[in-house]
Amino acid sequence: MVLCKRPTVFLSLAVLLSSLTACANSPVAKNLQDSLAADPRLENNSVIFGKAKQTEPQQLPEPTVKLPADFPATIPLYTNAQLQEVTPSSNGASTRWLSSDPSNIIEDFYRNQFQANNWQILQQPTDQQANVFTAQGNDLQIKVSIQPKSVTNPAPNQPQTNTELLISYEGNVTATAQPTPTITPSETNNNVPQTGDSQFIGPVPPVNVASQPASTPENNNTTSEFSDLNKVPPELRQHIEDLAALGVLSVQSNVAKSNTATNQFEPNKIITRKEYARWLVAANNAMYANNPAKQIRLASESAQSAFSDVSKTNPDFGQIQGLAEAGLIPSPLSGDSVEVLFRPDAPLTREQLILWKLPLDTRQALPGANLDAVKQTWGFQDVGKIDPKALRAVLADFQNGEQSNIRRVFGYTTLFQPKKPVTRAEAAAALWYFGTQGEGVSASDALKLKRSPQQ
Repeated sequence: MVLCKRPTVFLSLAVLLSSLTACANSPVAKNLQDSLAADPRLENNSVIFGKAKQTEPQQLPEPTVKLPADFPATIPLYTNAQLQEVTPSSNGASTRWLSSDPSNIIEDFYRNQFQANNWQILQQPTDQQANVFTAQGNDLQIKVSIQPKSVTNPAPNQPQTNTELLISYEGNVTATAQPTPTITPSETNNNVPQTGDSQFIGPVPPVNVASQPASTPENNNTTSEFSDLNKVPPELRQHIEDLAALGVLSVQSNVAKSNTATNQFEPNKIITRKEYARWLVAANNAMYANNPAKQIRLASESAQSAFSDVSKTNPDFGQIQGLAEAGLIPSPLSGDSVEVLFRPDAPLTREQLILWKLPLDTRQALPGANLDAVKQTWGFQDVGKIDPKALRAVLADFQNGEQSNIRRVFGYTTLFQPKKPVTRAEAAAALWYFGTQGEGVSASDALKLKRSPQQ
């Protein structure tokens, strides 16, 4: 019975398929196709299912305030900041700006601008005075305050915070005028520097220590010539005294109206890059006065400058160019194509102090380093802020044990603060010893060798 019904089933299926095929082009089939097609409105309106197309970030409202016509063109302005307010003063003006960019980006912009355009940075952001720059140049003194601000009732796609910039300036500032140097918290009990130091921009050029290692009573910077060593932390005082006796440190001679000369070491003053370069060469050559193979050769006047902002007429050209030609500081000669400016008047930072000094301690290639290795050895909480070029020097310095520069200069610390400026006293302490632990020479050792023929 079942077998008899199969032809009937097959015949029914054939009739059905023929009917569907015949109806494919019929109005009924067309309606069925349209009912199953996707809604064309979805292509033009993606909000139907709750996900809107991404829109452009909302910009800050266009301000109506304009800069005064006499606003100095030399003051660097952050391009993605909009002027909100201008308050004139008797000798300048104060301006307020808003930007949607993070404060750290703006802070890096101003630091680079000041250094690249040879502004003298009198104050820059520190842990105690965050996001504040004070700089001087072009007969102007400016202050830039960079502060993040929360946005009240932000619009859709608008950042939750903006950055407020307060830029104030005063004109007709003499090029030699200097404010009172910034004193670090550990130095607040040492009083402010002497008033006679305010007009001193840089130290006097030193003698060529490599060719004249010996010093005479007239040019020897002995301890008795320093009238402000009471401001030096006790643990660093001997280092300065030894280096001064070697004739390494350059001091300022101020002659008062009474024609009485007084020398100020200014231990708490921020040291510049050119001054540290000068001390570094002088200290190394004084330590190895009897070993010419370890001395740094000063560049000749015929050498082509490695840096576009250090000409051959610069008093420190020999030392700076000599360090570059020896590969001891980053420059185009060492393959650092971005280091075309030396920025001689910029403050020396902690990471730069270690980066320049360590090659003269190890006298060999620095080891490879990464963030984890430095954090495991030193335990610095801010290891991520250290420049990658300086990481190897920081790690190598750890191997020097108690003779490491970081331990000798800064003591025990879990914060390296790599971008913090270095004082003259700290720089001197770093240069007191050259070499590795157990295989080095101190300024005290060099003094004994220097004095031995006279005894």
